[in-house]
Amino acid sequence: MRNATWLALLTLLGTAAPSARAHPSIPRPFQLDRINRALHGQLVDYTRNHGADRRFWSPALGEKRDLYVYLPPDYDPGKQYPLIIVLHGFSQDEKVFFDSIVRPIDRAIAAGDLPPAILAAPDGSPRGVSGLFSAGTFFLNTRAGNFEDYLVEDVWNFLTAHYPIRPEREAHVMLGVSMGGGAAFNKAIKYKERFGVAVGIFPPLNSRWMSCRGRYMDNFDPNCWGWRTDFNRRREVVGRFYGFYTVRLRRIINPLYGRDTPDVLQAVMRENPIEMLALYDVQPGDVEMYIAYGGRDEFNIDAQIESFLFVARQRGLDVGVGYDPRGRHNEATALKLFPGLLAWLKPRLAPYSPD
Repeated sequence: MRNATWLALLTLLGTAAPSARAHPSIPRPFQLDRINRALHGQLVDYTRNHGADRRFWSPALGEKRDLYVYLPPDYDPGKQYPLIIVLHGFSQDEKVFFDSIVRPIDRAIAAGDLPPAILAAPDGSPRGVSGLFSAGTFFLNTRAGNFEDYLVEDVWNFLTAHYPIRPEREAHVMLGVSMGGGAAFNKAIKYKERFGVAVGIFPPLNSRWMSCRGRYMDNFDPNCWGWRTDFNRRREVVGRFYGFYTVRLRRIINPLYGRDTPDVLQAVMRENPIEMLALYDVQPGDVEMYIAYGGRDEFNIDAQIESFLFVARQRGLDVGVGYDPRGRHNEATALKLFPGLLAWLKPRLAPYSPD
């Protein structure tokens, strides 16, 4: 039983990226050279993962932070490129980009399945290092830190100061997985004058989802739909893996808002993507959106997404969807959905290709 529990933990916390390993490795100095020899493009290191401290300074957090930047094949600093900011999942950091994401993206660009683009993967972990029991920041300004300011000011300013980024908002993509997917939609909606595209794999888009029976784990039904108003039920289960390992609401809420904060509901409503559609008056054409998810998600993210899609379509918004009815919140499902995501994204970035 102990081994099974450990496996469940590793699987849960390592599934927030298209090919995340169960237990991501710690990059070493030689690994950066090795991965760059295998890539068609180049991975630029602004981390302390490879022997030297190359981190950039974040005024919002008051500390140095890790960042990876990917440059496409035949990169020419005299040309301008689309930008894709990749946001990692819960209990992860930028190393998941190094371990898992950069290779399939590099292959896609080299094969012509995605236009040449600059990718950036910032570290959004609470303390600058991930771990099995670390929390998630959701890239928000909360008690955990000013992670929204860090992302949209510090990371953005660093990238635009050092790399030739296309100026058009339609050439700027927020792409995230799991926690990062929710953050991608949050930021694209909130800063739609800067970001024109939001892409999420298993993104939590309605953190207030509740059925009319008061159950979070129920399937979405437009005729039986409620809203969570009580975030004090901290022991409530919001994720279940292997039938016995559970994730409770307090693990998500407490690091962001504390244990006894009275205005948690209002804070959540302000940052909840489904409610932000009305709050920011999102109209057709404001933000291109794509969502990939599985029908058997262990966090019941499928119900969150389907409620979001219901509201979005009522507003006349056209949202691209990749769906695996048997898919779960794991690496295998993300890999299966990834080609459809690239096929959707390609024509949207093609007009801004440096070629």
